[in-house]
Amino acid sequence: MNKQQLFQQIQKKRSFLCVGLDTDILKIPKHLLDKPDPVFFFNKEIIDATAQYTVAYKPNLAFYESLGWQGWESLEKTVEYVRENYPEIFLIADAKRGDIGNTSNLYARAFFEKLDFDAITVAPYMGEDSVKPFMTYPEKWVILLALTSNKGASDFQFLQNEETGDPLFESVLKTSQNWGTPENLMYVVGATKAEKLSEIREIVPHHFLLVPGVGAQGGSLEAVAENGMNSQCGLLVNSSRGIIYASAGEDYAEKAGEAACKVQEDMEKLLKGRKLI
Repeated sequence: MNKQQLFQQIQKKRSFLCVGLDTDILKIPKHLLDKPDPVFFFNKEIIDATAQYTVAYKPNLAFYESLGWQGWESLEKTVEYVRENYPEIFLIADAKRGDIGNTSNLYARAFFEKLDFDAITVAPYMGEDSVKPFMTYPEKWVILLALTSNKGASDFQFLQNEETGDPLFESVLKTSQNWGTPENLMYVVGATKAEKLSEIREIVPHHFLLVPGVGAQGGSLEAVAENGMNSQCGLLVNSSRGIIYASAGEDYAEKAGEAACKVQEDMEKLLKGRKLI
């Protein structure tokens, strides 16, 4: 999926919502545990209930890897289900990979060929040769970690470059623009760092930003839109727990749909306010 197609989906659905499929076997409704594949069954029901409100799904690989081969099977079935039933939806592998070039090449093969994701999150710490192998696939995307929401983000991301005075996250943004383009490179910027979004937009005015942390983590959707939107929206705002765990009962899918609908309605107002729809 290219950038223009992604924006068209945002306009069509009046939404820039990404639903995080962070499916924890310990948190899904207990009555599902008798199913042959409870994780996939849960995902399938959540997807069917939310697909009309979202433009992207983002499975976090840790939740699947923790289950061994059964988790990978659930993940493969989830990707196949989306591809067969909702082919217009953008699929992000939240894998946070990043290793030497030949290893990154194999990660790219795994997630773009074997699993057919549209995008993968990548850690930039090892530099250009660890990122570029993911960029050799047409209409596939790298989503580079730039400024995250977690407490430990301040350990490294704000360290200043002695020559330029830039904090490390700004150096990542500036340097990585030599590796890719707004057509294949996005950035992760945490919603709880919304006050930094306007500064980030000055550095990367045309790139899409993946923004986690809205909802259960306390980030403000309005602040993210105010500081982060560009002329093609340029945002994918993720919500995970606030949607997929909206209910622990038998109405879990219905409640997830209602939660996604509420976010979509708020996003529609913000898009209208910017005259993007």
